[in-house]
Amino acid sequence: MSTNRRTAVSPEGIRFRDLDGDGVMAPYEDARLSAEERVADLVPRLSLAEKAGLLFHTIIGVGDPGAHDVPAGISPYSPRELVGERLINHLNVHALPSPRETSRWVNAVQELAEQTPHGIPVTFSTDPRHSFTENSGVSFEAGSLSQWPEGLGLAAIGSAERVHEFADVVRREYLALGLRAALHPQVDLATEPRWGRQAQAFGQDAGTASAFVAAYLQGMQGERLGPDSVACTTKHFPGGGPQLDGEDPHFPYGREQVYPGGRFAEHLEPFRAAIAAGTSGMMPYYGMPVGLHLDGEPVEEVAFSFNRRIITDLLREELGYDGVVLTDWGLLTDVEVFGKPFPARAWGVEHLSPLERAARILDAGADQFGGETRTDLVLELVTSGRVEEARIDGAVRRLLLVKFSLGLFDDPYVDEDEAERVVGAAEFRAAGHRAQAESVTVLGNDAVLPFPPGGRLYLDGIDPAVAAGYGEVVDDPGSADLAVVRLQAPFEPRDEYFLEAMFHQGSLDFPAEVVERITALAARVPMVLDVTLDRPAVLTPFDGVVAALTATFGTSDAALLDALTGRIAPCGRLPFELPRSMDAVRASRSDVPSDTADPLYPHGHGFDLQGHPEQ
Repeated sequence: MSTNRRTAVSPEGIRFRDLDGDGVMAPYEDARLSAEERVADLVPRLSLAEKAGLLFHTIIGVGDPGAHDVPAGISPYSPRELVGERLINHLNVHALPSPRETSRWVNAVQELAEQTPHGIPVTFSTDPRHSFTENSGVSFEAGSLSQWPEGLGLAAIGSAERVHEFADVVRREYLALGLRAALHPQVDLATEPRWGRQAQAFGQDAGTASAFVAAYLQGMQGERLGPDSVACTTKHFPGGGPQLDGEDPHFPYGREQVYPGGRFAEHLEPFRAAIAAGTSGMMPYYGMPVGLHLDGEPVEEVAFSFNRRIITDLLREELGYDGVVLTDWGLLTDVEVFGKPFPARAWGVEHLSPLERAARILDAGADQFGGETRTDLVLELVTSGRVEEARIDGAVRRLLLVKFSLGLFDDPYVDEDEAERVVGAAEFRAAGHRAQAESVTVLGNDAVLPFPPGGRLYLDGIDPAVAAGYGEVVDDPGSADLAVVRLQAPFEPRDEYFLEAMFHQGSLDFPAEVVERITALAARVPMVLDVTLDRPAVLTPFDGVVAALTATFGTSDAALLDALTGRIAPCGRLPFELPRSMDAVRASRSDVPSDTADPLYPHGHGFDLQGHPEQ
């Protein structure tokens, strides 16, 4: 759908987008040429300010269409400040309104981009937003889009075909909204049970993650980037799972990434698969390697995006990756958000100034600064001679090649009616619901599952309105035939830093009062206990206490009940092991899968409703 104003007709009668406004079809405006030819023509035309703008990929809130001078949502900057003044044209959207409002706003910002010197269109990107996690630093709940299990849930189903189906739906819904870049998939291996970033990953097994990332990229990008693709950034290179004590490097106390079992190469496997599958982008993690040696030489203990041995030597040269390297968010500038500190994740180089940090990142080999707007730093580095403009040009070429390949220079606009029709379509919602139910993992079943509809149900943690279609909901457990209870995996609440309250970290033990409550209830009525696992939990107190125990990884109440009654057969298998105790977790090695002693349930454990174990 073309609503652009800058159009012209060439002497040959070809209508084109006159992005520079000179009435002449420049090679970069000629859709008949290859993306590579168009990039080669455009780069020499750009000013240093335009090049600097391309190197930043920042957050923006979705506001009223055309209200370009008003900041919206989490961003302190208006669209005009970002796109029109700083010439930034990679924007990471946060909370979204309705599909029609979103697409209308996207079109308005693309019209604003046409007013820049060469009319470079905006690439709108997004973190995952098709599941249940609501954490503005990680992922968004589905809202208007179809809702699916988290990555762990897809791993529980164990089907690459289902991953491809999911990715294809994501692609179609993103395209309808004008979101052309995905800040996912996440392929870190979930080897440290306490780590708080496991929900969107594919579990602990390198083979599974490698197969799934290939299917995911095929569903999102296709064989090669084109007008129907969404460009993916695979993260977090070279694998963010083995954090010391499971602490997350968003925060200063979690900066250290360790390999006590010497399994660095295993964590690298899914990224090798992503490169082979043609991932458009790669995102290094915040973590700082400690005690890591490669080829017999120690790796500098600085965060991965600042680490030349990791980005240039390993990723670029050894693995042969020539796509975009986008840093994770906020590596340059210390900020305060909503009254809470959020220091730059410049681990190992905290003593450097923002200018010096920017220089280190460019020297390491990254192309783009995530979550930052400091174009002035790049301008200063080049004009002072500290960084050669040719280095900037290399990054600009890679970034522009993606934009041209996606067809954004030819038509960046979306159809509002199509957005409303496609996003959250009934067939997509049904497919997501089915996947949610299939991902339910039956850990134990003392002949109470599947339970027949129509019985008396006592509920805890489940919406009674949803359960009404499966039985008679009663308030007294003593009068119930079955209790169905849902718990969230335990964590230690923290709230010193911005975003910290949204991360589930710390102990995997349930509080004593929760264990006592569940135990007392299970003594009164047969109980099905479901635990939502965004990371492992110590379920030992419930083993042999409840009549049936299930694990879910992003499942609605309705999908869970469909699985428990057998309306949709659950087929989940654990994507990681469940430890028997926190002592076992503390004694395990962060980089080694299945390393807790005598686990309560091993990786791959699960039953179908007839009691048959995993295959």
